[in-house]
Order: sequence, then structure tokens, then C-alpha cells
Amino acid sequence: MKKLIQQLIVCFSLISLISCKSEVKTETIKSEHVEVTNTSLNRVEPPNWWLGMKNPQFQLLVHHPNIGKYKPSIAYNGVFLDKVHTADKSDNYLFLDISILDTASEGKFDITFKNDKGDDLIHTYELKSRQKSAEDYVGFNSSDAIFLITPDRFANGDESNDIVEGLNETIIDRTHGYKRHGGDLRGIINHIDYIHDLGYTAIWPTPVLINDMYEGSYHGYAITDYYQVDPRFGAMDDYKELSSKLKEKGMSLIMDQVANHCGLEHWWMKDIPFGDWVNNQKNYEDNIDNWNWKTNINSNHRRTTNQDSYASEIDRKGNADGWFVPAMPDLNQRNPFMAKYIIQNSIWWIETLDLGGIRQDTYPYPDKHFMSDWAGAIMNEYPNFSIVGEEWSYNPLLVAYWQTGNHNKDGYESNLKSAMDFPMIKAIKEGLKEKESWDKGLVKMYEGLANDFIYTTPNDMMAFMDNHDKSRVFTEFGEDVALTKMAMGYMLCLPRIAQVYYGTEILMDDTANPGDHGLIRTDFPGGWQGDTVNGFTGEGLTANQKGMQDFMRRVLNYRKTSKAIHEGQTIHFAPDFSTYTLFRKQGDETVVCIINKNVEDHELDLSRFEEIGLKGKQVKNIITDETFTWNDKLTVKAKGVTILATKF
Repeated sequence: MKKLIQQLIVCFSLISLISCKSEVKTETIKSEHVEVTNTSLNRVEPPNWWLGMKNPQFQLLVHHPNIGKYKPSIAYNGVFLDKVHTADKSDNYLFLDISILDTASEGKFDITFKNDKGDDLIHTYELKSRQKSAEDYVGFNSSDAIFLITPDRFANGDESNDIVEGLNETIIDRTHGYKRHGGDLRGIINHIDYIHDLGYTAIWPTPVLINDMYEGSYHGYAITDYYQVDPRFGAMDDYKELSSKLKEKGMSLIMDQVANHCGLEHWWMKDIPFGDWVNNQKNYEDNIDNWNWKTNINSNHRRTTNQDSYASEIDRKGNADGWFVPAMPDLNQRNPFMAKYIIQNSIWWIETLDLGGIRQDTYPYPDKHFMSDWAGAIMNEYPNFSIVGEEWSYNPLLVAYWQTGNHNKDGYESNLKSAMDFPMIKAIKEGLKEKESWDKGLVKMYEGLANDFIYTTPNDMMAFMDNHDKSRVFTEFGEDVALTKMAMGYMLCLPRIAQVYYGTEILMDDTANPGDHGLIRTDFPGGWQGDTVNGFTGEGLTANQKGMQDFMRRVLNYRKTSKAIHEGQTIHFAPDFSTYTLFRKQGDETVVCIINKNVEDHELDLSRFEEIGLKGKQVKNIITDETFTWNDKLTVKAKGVTILATKF
């Protein structure tokens, strides 16, 4: 019965492929011996490649009915077909190893596929010239402040693509936290000025590749085609336009990628090429007719098995090979064809979109040796690029393991430049929420920053207070505006790359049900026609929301040009009398961040900070625009953050 079901699935897949072919215009060329059909194959991925790559070899995945029984050939100057691989599970695949010599030129060429019946096929492939050198792909660094967006919930710029017939989910329901709401790429493009004026230098949208799932995939992390933009978000041209419009503003686009898993409705799950294409594949195939959480082998989520020298093999495999959730098959990066596919896909998007960085999802879940190869391949090709990996751990030792250059006892080298600083979130939240004592309160922030000794380059860590998976910062602080400003102000002064979630600037919250993803990813007000409140224009915002927006705009825009924050020396002083003071210094610029948890104004004795060398210098409060001379005493406002600068 199981084999019959599998055979039927393959048959239905082939019927679908053949029916799709009827929609493609074809041209038949007759010769004396064979009949050649000049048409596109079902899939050839990557869709194109480039001249001048440091690695002159690449691999094509070809998917077409019975293509495994064909013999391909290429006749184009400087392009050589080195080797042809068939798949061990499906005849509908070929994998072609291709080399590009320096003598090759840009242009289109034919790949001819011949079979013993004379039913030959031709696919026209394109080699492009690169638009700029690999060294000119410059990634993000500590000078950047990144605006994180959930596209479906930010702004609906094109209502015509809200529902796309033929896809598995065709419902728009803004009242439901887990349905699609209609936000799209055009919505982001329309509000680039708003993002730029706030002071951001880059945006990171959660994935916009197609998630043709039956429900709950608006977030983008269940990808069903790694080369197609979800039409509900827009077209490829929209994605390219977003990148180019950002460049015009001096900003960049960071792409959220997923190497660990795909969506269950990914096209290859209907016709799997190899017996080890995904992890726990036999379990899936044996239970395909009744696939649910009971039959699935889920990840045990024991990410410490990557570092733990005592970890059992079954626990290691449980983390790396388990499916993240039942709807997301776990990709097997130990399969060499899968490994090449993922690496090439990342490079293809860098070139296609002129990316300014990659954020890699669920970093500790895939095979860690592959992740080293993946990051290494990208950084070898683009030495000035940036990648940040998500390791959701509050232990800095576990996070530091993933940063390149770390002296790991097991010898592991990640090749990963940046990691997400979850430990800093914890330190800031505890520091501001706890009642002050010898070992609680602000000392948590002080000691949290002291942990920077464990990171090879602390300024390459990405700091944030919330994101698309975590409760919003305003909710975390009990809807206390002062604490929220203290957290954001301090974070934006740290030696870190900064990331801020959309809506933080207007105090968006998930207080009704903290941690609920639907609330965390609430629609940005003003992003839809008919919204009575508009965060983009300020219409309908409360005084607190407008105040927070102004606060963020002032800090971010100062930060944008502050060399002291970007690359300066960091000096902080242990908390004293419920205050904590941090200094950043570079040349003649000094930035001072003072946290005051007292419920009353507090007078600081500035002689304690004599080593900073500020006495007698003019400083400016970048929030209030007040200027004064730094002398012996300074009164800071009750329960708040004060940010001062000598350069203004």
C-alpha cells in the first residue's frame, strides 16, 4: 500500500509536469535523424550563472519527466560539461557539473538533451557578466541600524496580489493573527522614505520567497521554491526594485534565508531525487498518507549538542536531523547535491539582488560542518560581505562558538562573521526590570557587557530587544515607556550592529497575549487603506507614541554618523546609586549614555568619570537639544536615559 501511494504521487507529479508543458510555446526543428523540441525544461536551477566567479565550477539541477534517461551536451566556447549525475530515487533529475573558463563570454547557449528514442530536448541557458566586483559587495557592520519587517504585516501596497488563484491558501483575514493580511514588497517600497528618515541604514524583511502552504505560512519560513518570489508579495522585479531604491538612499537589503528546512509543499517533496534528500526521509515516506506530528520525527531542539563534548550521538542527531516542525522537512546538507544547491542559491540571490547581507535562520539546526562550508564559500567569494546567524541562546559561551575566529576546543571554525546577541537581550531586560541590589538590576547589564571578552569581535554581534519571534519590547517592560526608551537608547549606544523591529518606534505591543506570534506581528497602522491610525504620518498616534517615534528618530539619526558609536572605545562604570554610565570615544567625539532607574532626579558626581577627559567640554543632549559644559555635577532626569555627545 505504501509503495502504491508513493508511485501514485510520482505519477500525479509527472501528469502535472506534462500538463504544465502544454502552456509553454514550443518550436519543433526537424532534421534528417532526430526531432528536437526547443523549449524550456520543467526546472533548471540556478536559472542563470555569472562569469568571473572565484569558483569556476557550478552545478545545475535539471528536473523534467524522465530527464535522467537523457544525455546532455554543451557546445559553447569556454563552457564545459564535466560530469553528469543521475538521482538514485527518481528518473526525473539530472545534476550537471559545469566549468567556466576565462575564455567564456556572456551570452546564451543551448544545452542539448538526447535520448535513445531521438526525442531530443534543448534548453537555452544564460551566462551573465557581473554588475560589480566581488569585493564591492559590502555587508553590514557596527555602523548599521537594521529595520526588521514582517512584510505581510507592514503595508499593503498592491491589493491586486492579495489573493492569487491556484495557490493553496487564498484567504485574506486581517482579524486573524495567523492568516495572510496582504502586506507586500510594494508596501515596503512605498515607505522607504519613512524608514530612511527614522535613521535606518538597512532593512531585513522576513523571507519573501513563495510559501505555497495550506495555512499559516505568511511568515515566509516554509519555502516551497527557493528561486521564486511569492506572488502575494509581488514579482521578482519588485524585489529588485526594493534593493535598488534602498541603494539610492544609501541603504541596503538583507535577505533572510533558510538552509535548515523547506515547506512540506515544496515541489521536490512530490518527487524526491535521492533516498537521503531530507532527514528522516523514510519516516516521511512510510507515513505520507497520515503525516502529522505523531508520525513525524521532530527536532529535540538540544542545540548545545553542537558544543557539548559529552553529548550522545542520538541527541546530536535529534537536533540536527529532526524536523523543525511537521510542516517543515529537514534538509540533509550531507547530501552533496543538496549542499551545492543551498550554497549556489545563496550566491545567486547575492548577485541577483545586489544584497547587503544575509540573515540565516535557525543556525545551530543544520549540519554544522555544512554551515561552515556554506559561510566559507560565500565569504571566500565576497570577502567584504556579512552574514548573521540566529542562535537563540542566552548563554554567551554558546553564541560565541558560532563566531569566526573563536578558539573552540573541538577546532570548529564557523566562518560566520556575526551572531544574534540573545544574551544581551536578557541582560538588558533583567537589568531594567529587577529591583536594585548588589547582584541584581543594572549590574546585569554591566556584567552582560563585560562578557564581550568571549566574542572574537564584539562589534560584529547583532543587538536587538525584540523580533518577529519574541514578545515586543514595550510589552516586556509592562508598557512602561520610560523603561522602553532606556532599553532602546542603551542598546543603540553599544558596540554592536543594531536591529530594531518595525513598530517599536510607535510602541506596538502584544500585551493582550504576550508571546503570541499573531500579536507580535500585528499590522503596522497606516499600512492599509481605511486605517484610522497612521504610523507613517502620525495621524491618530497618542502622545506617548509620537514621543517614542521622535526619540528613536533622534537617536538613530545621531547614531548614523557617529564614529564613536560605530567603532569607538567602550568604557563603562559599575552601577552606583541606581545609575549606570557608558562612554563611547573616538577622536574628539565622546558619546555618553546614562541610565537612571531612580524615581526622582539624581545628581551625578562627575569627578568619578575624570579619566574620560570631558571636564570643561561642551556637550549636547541629543534628545532634548540642551547644551552645557561638563564640570563637577550633572542632574539626570528621573527614570530615564540621557544620551550626550561632544560632537554636534
